[in-house]
Amino acid sequence: MMQLEGKTCVITGGAGSIGRATARLFVAQGARVMLVDLVEADLLRATVDLDGDSVAYHVADVTDARGVEKVVAATTTRWGKIDVLFSNAGNFGVVKSIAEYPEHVFDAVYAVHVKGAFLLCKFAVPNMNDGGSIIINSSVAATRGDPGVYAYITAKHAQVGLMRCLAKELAPRRIRVNTLHPGPIDNGFQLAVEQGLQEIIGRDGTEFFNEQIPLGRHGRPEEIAQSVLYLASDQSSFTTGSMLMADGGMNI
Repeated sequence: MMQLEGKTCVITGGAGSIGRATARLFVAQGARVMLVDLVEADLLRATVDLDGDSVAYHVADVTDARGVEKVVAATTTRWGKIDVLFSNAGNFGVVKSIAEYPEHVFDAVYAVHVKGAFLLCKFAVPNMNDGGSIIINSSVAATRGDPGVYAYITAKHAQVGLMRCLAKELAPRRIRVNTLHPGPIDNGFQLAVEQGLQEIIGRDGTEFFNEQIPLGRHGRPEEIAQSVLYLASDQSSFTTGSMLMADGGMNI
């Protein structure tokens, strides 16, 4: 039996590695998926090997209220009310001392992670079926603090606060709200982070992170997608307000 049979799902950051892996898994589990990202060409590549009846895409900036509202309208017009939201859009920023950290970078990172998740929920929740699921993709960074990572770590902590508020408000409708906390993932996003870090610490950034992960390696996008499926499906029917770690033990 497919775990998301007939469910309508929205995935922001849909053209990235975790978004693509999650979309493939959701479609295989019977879902209808709306992928959202900034660049149409990237979205086309993300949907090329998926069933056209089960997947669509919409170009939007998650920090723009009107754009997010249009995403929700396009989804409900095509398939009806929404069952699953996966707020997955993200950006990193830079690593700088507090005195040197650019204000515009802080604003941009916070806007995507926090305002983006807020807007997605603001416009989608009134158009969700009761008993649905909201997953906000946070990070192991939400459990720690590191010098110089001011925008990303602050935003990831803030997502947990947003999740907890939503979980309490939406519990009477049986809509579960949880955050997912991946550790370093083997993808282009993480590689860019590690290359920037390498210049600061003077050693290989990937090895540096692997040394901090008890399981000794980066995660794969497909592994994170399995965690998203757990939170999206009835497997997690009594789970809300939780922080699901998928970080190889890095937070220990």
